[in-house]
Amino acid sequence: MYTLPQAPAVVLVIDGDPLTLTGVAAVLDMAGYECHCARDAEAATKAARTLPIDLIICDVNLEGESGLDLVQELRDTHGQEDVPVLFVSSAQMPDIIRRTHDAGGTYYLRKPFDPDVLIELVGKALWMPHLVKSRFERHEPARSTTPRPSGLHRQRSDSKKTEFRD
Repeated sequence: MYTLPQAPAVVLVIDGDPLTLTGVAAVLDMAGYECHCARDAEAATKAARTLPIDLIICDVNLEGESGLDLVQELRDTHGQEDVPVLFVSSAQMPDIIRRTHDAGGTYYLRKPFDPDVLIELVGKALWMPHLVKSRFERHEPARSTTPRPSGLHRQRSDSKKTEFRD
């Protein structure tokens, strides 16, 4: 059986709208994630320097600032290059999906969105194989056994079923 660290994934939500921040934080909290909110680039930068972030959810438009540029800055200067990003936006802009992908976005979600879809995309983003390994290494102290290439430890059981747990 494969297991991940028991600590909840740390999600940084960046959005200028306090209602969106509150709503997203509530949904993520109820799903068992540790959520930190930032309303602007300064707060997001401070969080990126001090938290072991597993996922960034960022609005494309941050009241006069570009969420795309902010995420690129966080990745370039604050060691977040492997952290997946879920971009959100209520604006209808030409080629927005391509632009968010070019900025390093893993997923794009249009506002308003269904909370179940948000949780599904968050789960998918956190289970990308190289990110699972990175998260495991960040949250678990060095063990006496050598980790498997996937970063997960296998525990043998009589069952042939493989089970994954968060």
